[in-house]
Amino acid sequence: MPFVNIKTTKTNLTRETKAQIVKEFSETLVRVLGKKPENIHIVIDVVDDEDWGHSGKLVAETRKIARG
Repeated sequence: MPFVNIKTTKTNLTRETKAQIVKEFSETLVRVLGKKPENIHIVIDVVDDEDWGHSGKLVAETRKIARG
């Protein structure tokens, strides 16, 4: 039983985007590993920008700098 856990920030993450992620990851596991769709579990964890660090900075800081 494959279990996929995706962690991401909120940027551009709509219900439709989440549905597409689940669909395409599931299709890949069916195609590559021969798994049955009903046995595939996918969890999308949305993490606040203040709770995610990258390159020594919070993502919130990085985005703030990028926006100018």
